[in-house]
Amino acid sequence: MLTQAKSKPETPKYLANIFSNGQALQSLNLSHPELTLVRSSAAINLKNIIKSNYKYLDENARNYIRSFVLPCLDDPNPQIRSLTGTVISEIVQRGGILDWPQLFPELLSVAANDRGNTSSAAQEGAMGALAKLCEDKKEDVEKDYQGQRPLQYIMPRLLKITGSPIAKVRALAIASINSFIPEKSDILVASLDAILEQIFRLATDPSGDVRRNVCRSFVLIVDISPDKLRPHMDGLVDYMCLQQRNTEEPESALEAAEFWLAVSENDKMCASLEAYLKKIIPVLLDSMVYDEEAVMRLAGATEDAEREDRAEDIKPHFATSKVSKSFINGREPGNDDLSDGQIAEDDDDYELCIDDQWNLRKCSAAALDVLASKFHRLVFEIALEYLNNNLTHTEWPHREAAVLAMGAVAEGCLDAIAPALPNIVPYLTSLLNDMEPAVRVITCWALGRYSVWALNLDNPTEKRKYFEPIMGGILDRMLDNNKRVQEAAASAFANLADKAKKELTPYAERIIGTYVECFNRYKDRNVYILYDCVQTLAEQLGSALSNPSLIGLLMPAIIKRWDKVSDQSPELFPLHECLSYIASALGDSFAPFAVPTFTRCIRIVHQNLELYHMAISNQLSEEPDKDFLVTSLDLLSAIIQALDPAKSAELVQTAQPGFFDLTVYCLQDPRNDVRQSSYALLGDCAVNIFPELHPFLPSLMPIIIQQLDVKYANGEERETAFSVINNACWSCGEIAMKYRQDMSPYVEDIYRKLKLIIDQQGIPVSVCENAVIAIGRLGVHCSGSLAPHLQEFVEQFLQIIEPVEQTDEKAHAFLGLNCTIQQNPYVMGGCLLQYFQASLAYTKAAVGSRDQVETMARSFQQVLDGYKALNPEYFETLVSRLLPEQRQQLEKCYNLA
Repeated sequence: MLTQAKSKPETPKYLANIFSNGQALQSLNLSHPELTLVRSSAAINLKNIIKSNYKYLDENARNYIRSFVLPCLDDPNPQIRSLTGTVISEIVQRGGILDWPQLFPELLSVAANDRGNTSSAAQEGAMGALAKLCEDKKEDVEKDYQGQRPLQYIMPRLLKITGSPIAKVRALAIASINSFIPEKSDILVASLDAILEQIFRLATDPSGDVRRNVCRSFVLIVDISPDKLRPHMDGLVDYMCLQQRNTEEPESALEAAEFWLAVSENDKMCASLEAYLKKIIPVLLDSMVYDEEAVMRLAGATEDAEREDRAEDIKPHFATSKVSKSFINGREPGNDDLSDGQIAEDDDDYELCIDDQWNLRKCSAAALDVLASKFHRLVFEIALEYLNNNLTHTEWPHREAAVLAMGAVAEGCLDAIAPALPNIVPYLTSLLNDMEPAVRVITCWALGRYSVWALNLDNPTEKRKYFEPIMGGILDRMLDNNKRVQEAAASAFANLADKAKKELTPYAERIIGTYVECFNRYKDRNVYILYDCVQTLAEQLGSALSNPSLIGLLMPAIIKRWDKVSDQSPELFPLHECLSYIASALGDSFAPFAVPTFTRCIRIVHQNLELYHMAISNQLSEEPDKDFLVTSLDLLSAIIQALDPAKSAELVQTAQPGFFDLTVYCLQDPRNDVRQSSYALLGDCAVNIFPELHPFLPSLMPIIIQQLDVKYANGEERETAFSVINNACWSCGEIAMKYRQDMSPYVEDIYRKLKLIIDQQGIPVSVCENAVIAIGRLGVHCSGSLAPHLQEFVEQFLQIIEPVEQTDEKAHAFLGLNCTIQQNPYVMGGCLLQYFQASLAYTKAAVGSRDQVETMARSFQQVLDGYKALNPEYFETLVSRLLPEQRQQLEKCYNLA
């Protein structure tokens, strides 16, 4: 019924009338809170209808809504004014600026009180709506509309409004200007001097909101025009220190702390901070002490390890498209830190150990960290007195803050601190048993950061003396009776394991024993971070984890948890990720666990696809969570790669519903992350179980070819769309190597798509690299089909592939190129010298098996011999243009003398 009501053309008019407190509410005897609730509900529903159906509203309805909504900016209720701005922003979001051309002039006029009698409420309401529009539609405001750009009109008006007598209006005007600063448009840059004049004037404004936005302005200007601020550093340093010390206004203090981060990370300004470090560092250190409210909240925290977690205590985990297949390095641009099966979370090193939210304390610690990485010993020398006075402080908040500071400078000041660490590390290790949980939390994190020092000690005895207590102490805290300490210790140990790598192999049994006990003790929230510990250990130990005793210790705990988690639980996301790492580490030793794992993943994929089709056919009210689909596909990929091909093939053959029947649907899913994982799975099948894939290729190849089209990367999710195209390139190349001559009917269409990728501007470099390698691999078995196009692509091929790391895949690409050249040698023309240089570079790094190296050598030899025989004089002329050492090496490697 509600859906039907929303679809009626009169509904948005009724909602606009109700929101404006029109005649529809006059006959109702509502209290003020009830009236506000009704009007707010009307606004929210109106906004949602505009979002979904605005294009279907006729001009009469649009004008009606505008005429009723705009006056609400003068409402005395700030909640209603805020909702008015939300509705207005949604109208512009859907209709565009030109659909309501008089809006900006009207809002600016009201906010500036041009008429002289506008109420304060209306001025605040109009400026609030402008602020929303400037934030949400800044790109459109900067566009050119038939020679006119709205920002040219808006910017001077905003600067004028910053002089409003109303503090909230001033603050919102600066916030609106701040929305445009990161865009660095020419209009903004031209206005920068006027903007700076205004914000310097407002720096001493009595309003905290105004000063907060002033601080924000300075932070943003650091990034776009540091030269404008450098002459004012004396005053800025004093001002920011003053604002940061003002604990009565924590939001302004946080913005001031952000300034140090921005400047220290800016290469043009960072050096200018050195002269002021003696002022800045003490402010940062003082800001890292918990405030009174936090101390009261944390003091005497209970032993809560046995208390069940509430649903709201568990952070949401979102799976991303993680399996980035590449011929180069297995990573995508923008995803360099994401490995197969990885859940995308906040990568902030301070996330678990300090506070859940970004605040003054966390920002100050991060700023100290960056400053330490820039100025090293100088930062430590300034902080030393504070550390000496507070590390052993009798009051735990000061002791805790000193440990936080020690951790913050660990990486940047390690050389300066190293001589004292033989004394400091044992003391920090003793703090793992501090009575106050908050101290134990921060000590876990700090010791995790100093573990790299102990790992790099040259003397094995010294290494054991310091590393083992760090490792053992953190493992013990993973079994702490306080949940937050457990969490911090688990996070710290994952960080330690990532640094230690194979060094942990002798301790694997003890580590896994602790993990198993954690699985028995932990409540749901901390199990999530425990998965990260397990997968990090699996990644670092690799095949060493396949020791039967370790498998017998770890896997029962994992499978017990696996059996407990339902198919509908978001815990499957990190659990699938964890199992993917375990499968990769165990290899074929994962076989005893493969059947139930594989079968369940197939079931989850099938269920998710069925629910999705029910949703799009209106049998369900909402679509299923596709993250279940993504993580299940990734785990299927990991299993297929891990097992002996015969065992993987049996899993695929016996899957119900049919494995490749499901894959076809996944390859065409509207979600980029689903398709990215699907194409990774497809390529893994080509590599590992091609006989099972082979019968399905006639129906799959048209889908793959369609996905190679760069037009699919022109939408809002451009980056993830390129990740899909990347994996499609990779899977296409893997299929070409196995499908051999049967690939011929598809070569023309595939080549055209790949050529468009390398031709188009703005394509990520790695996608272009993967595209040319896919082109080369097409030539290995289908050189005759590719040869007519050789002249079109060879120059780009050689340019793009030149910096690519030597891999088997690059070898395949050159093998395909060589085969193609032999089919059409006359078109190389001006590219021959570049080709000679490429063949020479390839001899420097033998890649792959001995047979492959010999195959590559023969391939280059045949091409070079062919050109030498074809035109000896021209060949010799080209070779003579090489550097003497290059020519000598070429003649030696290929017997050309």
